[in-house]
Amino acid sequence: MRRLRGKLAPYLLSLPSWVYLLCFFIIPLGSMLGMALAVGDPLDGYTMSDNFSEFVNAFTSFEDSFIRSFWYGGLSTLITLVLAYPVAYWIAFYGGKHKATFLFLIMLPFFVSFVIRVLAWEFILSDQGFLFGSLKAIGLLPQSFHLLSTSWAVIGGLVYNSFAYYVLPLYVVLEKIDQRLVRAANDLYASPVSAFTRIVLPLSAPGVFAGFLLVFVTNVGDFVNADLLGGPGTYMIGNIIQDEFFVNQDYPMAAALSSLLMLLLMVSILAYSKAFGTDAIQEYAA
Repeated sequence: MRRLRGKLAPYLLSLPSWVYLLCFFIIPLGSMLGMALAVGDPLDGYTMSDNFSEFVNAFTSFEDSFIRSFWYGGLSTLITLVLAYPVAYWIAFYGGKHKATFLFLIMLPFFVSFVIRVLAWEFILSDQGFLFGSLKAIGLLPQSFHLLSTSWAVIGGLVYNSFAYYVLPLYVVLEKIDQRLVRAANDLYASPVSAFTRIVLPLSAPGVFAGFLLVFVTNVGDFVNADLLGGPGTYMIGNIIQDEFFVNQDYPMAAALSSLLMLLLMVSILAYSKAFGTDAIQEYAA
């Protein structure tokens, strides 16, 4: 009996996690896939079918939005990495006893609602706002200049709203690096660039990897930034899904789009893991 309890203990301990995944991931996912194959309308109801053509129609009808979403998501994630890495590096290596304070200041804006933060950027980037309006008034910008409702406004909003989510995993990994390794490299006449690429970067690879996945998945599926900071030509696939659900009430199309987005994200993550995962960076360093 004791041996049986010992064998069952790991499964019993993990049971709450499996129940959670079943209730909040597997069942909703199955419902979404089932809805994508259904035929009917909200008034008369839906019936299950083998309507796989809905996936083809979803992709061909909104191919541009899929491409735009992954372009915005990938570019904004790369920009966020370039901006977040030096910040996390400086806090981890030079923050001293004020590390917690610096991290708190980075996280402070995120205590405000996500929508309010995006609305604030809409006000900042408006053509006659206090920033561009003032620059136009003193002649530093032409009157025809505008940034709101462009792709760069959307990408800028994505970068701003995901900045802290990249700084934190990078900081956690960088803070654990033994700085004696860097000093040893310097003692062995390694240049600062060589010490960084051969020691710091490989050891921080898990943070780069985790932050990229976290930010990329979030940014590709975002719809608030494109809705408030962009225009009709900057709609991402999240905006299309929202419209199909709540405006057109075409639930099978919305479910098919959501399923395709999830599938494409999984393929992208697997490709990224294979090409730029921690093992690849460590092999490069070696």
